Amino acid sequence: MAELQRTLVLVKPDGMQRGLAGTILARLEARGLKIVGLKLLQIDEALARRHYAAHEGKGFFLPLVQYITASPVIAAVFEGPNAVEVVRSTMGATNPVQAAPGTIRGDFALEIGRNLIHGSDSPDSARLEIALFFSEGELLSYPRDTDRWIIES
Repeated sequence: MAELQRTLVLVKPDGMQRGLAGTILARLEARGLKIVGLKLLQIDEALARRHYAAHEGKGFFLPLVQYITASPVIAAVFEGPNAVEVVRSTMGATNPVQAAPGTIRGDFALEIGRNLIHGSDSPDSARLEIALFFSEGELLSYPRDTDRWIIES
């Protein structure tokens, strides 16, 4: 069996404004991932700067902070085998022009700056990002009857 992981997903402001939050989350659930944390929030500038700290000093940093704080977002934690990789492949390439049809970005986005969804890029960044948006008490572990039909044990 593959490694069970957790990963952070953000439905970004453009996904929220376009009414695609349910569609985006449903695609990840349909893959077999389990939601273990979910919240609607308005990201403030301080949180945005911490989340995008790796990009500080780059020309797109301030526009990125302004964008992610412009509208509420949905933060979710998904759990499953190889969850980081599964989310990344379901999202599609960062540049929607290069994203394959059938991916979230390939089906619903046109530009890098409006690519609908964020997903952690590694298990290490997932742990750090989850901790930015959720306390341990906000994440729930629970059995799901369908897991035996999704995950080989």
